[in-house]
Amino acid sequence: MLLSVLSGYFGRGEKSNAEMLAIQAQNGDERAMEDLLLAYSPFMKKTAGQVCKRFISDHDEEYSIALSAFHEAVKGFNQEKSTSFLTFAHMVIRRRVIDFIRKEVQRNDFAHDFHGLSEEDDFRSGIDSRASVHSYSEQQQAEARREEIASFEKLLSGYGMSFQDLVKVSPAHEDARVTAIQIAQLVSETEEYRQYLQRTKKLPVKELVQLVEVSRKTIERNRKYIIAIALLMMSDLHYLKDYLKERLR
Repeated sequence: MLLSVLSGYFGRGEKSNAEMLAIQAQNGDERAMEDLLLAYSPFMKKTAGQVCKRFISDHDEEYSIALSAFHEAVKGFNQEKSTSFLTFAHMVIRRRVIDFIRKEVQRNDFAHDFHGLSEEDDFRSGIDSRASVHSYSEQQQAEARREEIASFEKLLSGYGMSFQDLVKVSPAHEDARVTAIQIAQLVSETEEYRQYLQRTKKLPVKELVQLVEVSRKTIERNRKYIIAIALLMMSDLHYLKDYLKERLR
């Protein structure tokens, strides 16, 4: 059965597709590396763009820095120590782009509109630069989380829900929550079901009941939670996905 082989974004002990590909790439699988680079190129550009406060294209040097950092993240990822591969890659890309910008500013030959990274004197003198970057990184994490929550709120509003609803309707028991999350992933990864959800704002309950060992009543009871998680999985809110994984256990 398809459901039995799905690996959840949120399931405890389960790996995302990105993590599985990263591990395969670490073991020398060149195809896995190619798949990672192709699938997560937008993720790299978005992360670099958040640091630079502008759109990043294939032709920007910052994209080359992000690409190199992504390679570094693949090689350095440790599934036992890191919360998720994408969060780890997110932080490595940020650090490398910040380092690149600092060096360019120090040489005074790179006009970069970069607000809020650190005090200008920190760039010029290099005093306590590590602490400065760490502080900036924490601030940017909080800012990124706020931005993604706002985006998710907007997405949910189109389905008559709010971000707070997601917390309120989360199944109380772990088994029920894991099952609901697996159903959400089934919806998000099946083209027919995904289109049905986007078109009707409803779950294809009849079809789901035939695929999973869950009653129609159970699916209906967890409808809002399943829809919200499916929408998140279908989105590009990578940071929020990892954040919610920790918050909604």
